[in-house]
Amino acid sequence: MPTTRLAIHGAAGRMGKRLVALSATDPQLELVAALEAADHPDAGKDAGLLAGVDQLGIPLTDDLSSDIAVIVDFSVPAAVPRVLELGLANSVALILGTTNLDEATTKSIHDAANKIPIVWAPSMSLAVNLTMKLTQVAAAALNHQASHVDVEIIERHHRFKEDAPSGTALKFGQLIVEEMHQSKHTHGRSGRPGERPHDEIGYHAVRVGDNPGEHTIVFGMLGETLELSVKASSRDCYALGALTAAKFVAGRSAGLYTMFDVLGLS
Repeated sequence: MPTTRLAIHGAAGRMGKRLVALSATDPQLELVAALEAADHPDAGKDAGLLAGVDQLGIPLTDDLSSDIAVIVDFSVPAAVPRVLELGLANSVALILGTTNLDEATTKSIHDAANKIPIVWAPSMSLAVNLTMKLTQVAAAALNHQASHVDVEIIERHHRFKEDAPSGTALKFGQLIVEEMHQSKHTHGRSGRPGERPHDEIGYHAVRVGDNPGEHTIVFGMLGETLELSVKASSRDCYALGALTAAKFVAGRSAGLYTMFDVLGLS
């Protein structure tokens, strides 16, 4: 089986280092570039050593001079336009795992997908995306009695996470709204907010320690409750999902793909 030639953007970050380490051991992948800002303090250092594995002979650089098939990005929102430029200029596929993007960047992703294949998802975790599909199924099944179902989304992440609720929690909410049509979104509660309206989704963000991510979707009814929960034990689940997406998207036609496509759940 031919290997997929890969570049990792944000290679010196927490997720980038795990992507480097895990891709280096995957026989279906060939890591050929590790990208970071030109002024990064580790520029020029070996990406493998930075990731805590053997020397790979791949320096940290801002130059994409190698012939590659896919760029995987886990960086910061401000860097995503640069990633789109690299993808378009080199006609390569993109995996976008960076979240909390503004409206202009989101539009740029949709525009770029007319020319190159892009997998874009708020979470690359295979288990999270399977749970999203199960949430869709549950919301569709409960739609006929939506006025009697209370939906709450509880998420936990590490203390360093800057956005709340998580992009993944918001995606869960979006999927539910598409089926059950709630019109109100409440982010936490305090004081005396009064009786809970039924056309509401409540979001609750917990930030503790080094938690890599947990999401619980609660469908509360009179006399019974359905909960769908998914928990990460390490960041490797996000990295492995992104690498699975890279294998999927290499050689695909232009378009905007999701992890549902990667998992065959569309």
